[in-house]
Amino acid sequence: MGKTFAEKALGRAAGYEVVANQVVTVEPDWCMSHDNGAPIARTFKKIGVKNVWKPERICFILDHAIPAPSSDHAVNHLEVREFVKEQGIPNFFDVKSCGGVCHQKMCEEGYALPGLIMVGSDSHTCTYGAYGAFSTGIGRSEMAAAWATGKIWFKVPESMKVVVEGKFKPGVSAKDFILKFIGDVKADGADYMSVEFHGQGIADMSIAERMTLCNMGIEFGAKNAVCKPDQKVLDAIKGKEKCDRWEVLWADDDATYAAEYHYDLGDIIPGVAKPHKVDNYGDINEVKGTPIHEAFLGSCTNGRIEDLRAAAAILKGRQIAVRTVVIPASWIVYRQAMKEGLLDIFLDAGCIICNPGCGPCMGNHEGILAPGEAAISTANRNFKGRMGDKESFIYLASPMTVAASALKGEIADPREVL
Repeated sequence: MGKTFAEKALGRAAGYEVVANQVVTVEPDWCMSHDNGAPIARTFKKIGVKNVWKPERICFILDHAIPAPSSDHAVNHLEVREFVKEQGIPNFFDVKSCGGVCHQKMCEEGYALPGLIMVGSDSHTCTYGAYGAFSTGIGRSEMAAAWATGKIWFKVPESMKVVVEGKFKPGVSAKDFILKFIGDVKADGADYMSVEFHGQGIADMSIAERMTLCNMGIEFGAKNAVCKPDQKVLDAIKGKEKCDRWEVLWADDDATYAAEYHYDLGDIIPGVAKPHKVDNYGDINEVKGTPIHEAFLGSCTNGRIEDLRAAAAILKGRQIAVRTVVIPASWIVYRQAMKEGLLDIFLDAGCIICNPGCGPCMGNHEGILAPGEAAISTANRNFKGRMGDKESFIYLASPMTVAASALKGEIADPREVL
């Protein structure tokens, strides 16, 4: 009987063949933390171990509140810097023009590699599955223990197969597909499952689009989400690999799945996740005309250069009707957008451009909402209070839908303004 991706990846790390629901203990290839590295460091010190197991396997990326918007955040950052220096951790992205959102940096800097076991103290660590890694978010105490011991245990997840064929029509993107999928399977549809994306529809997608899909795996309960590491991935990582431990792995044709879904991208239309749940799906015809007060383009879900290009194509030569915040996912993306003239397009349209980081996605700064305000956002969560006040409203959408909505001051169909 064939193996799923999760069975292969965790079996490779364990050193023996494994099957779904078996418990294994493995050594992580990378342990990533962001601003929450400070409280994790405090927990680590309580364990009583003086030094982390392998400092070269640990990555710190400050991104959630940068530059520090309050003294509390500044203290948090200071504690991270002190811990990094004390432990001799070489993989550190401080508040400098080489950083960005942690998940973007892990991918563009060559940490995310096929077949690796990657853990992060952030739920959207599943993003790295776009590069064929087994990547998943873990809790803070778990991370502290991993730093101390170099070990972490998993129950090998059962797997879900999502077969995607066809091509997107103009105005439709990977974000529209994943929002529709989450609306179909619901927030708990893949609880503790390894979700594999298959089919020509996925093969035709860019790595950026695959990152959008895998990034939102946690929003329907997945332990991890993954795409086949094909030639596009191999070309993207060439010369950037941060280690040599990686190996191209993929599921066997006769692997066994707990659930299977099939989609044709030609059937997908623009859509949103309505307040206050990611699985509260509505197609564009249902929500078109809903007033908004803010539009947000950015986040680890949709802040890449391809996303900014898509939004700029709609905004070029036009004026926004509501405040619009644009945050590239990293300084590499920022510089590329600058070279391509995208930043001028955003500025000419009336947008505000902020430094790379998480920004308003999780309600710290750079565009949080007031009571009663509604935002349309390219981020990944729309829970109450996610972008500030608990009495505000968040609609999740694609970069094209967000840009079209920014022009009209209400949720709009990007196909009508392309």
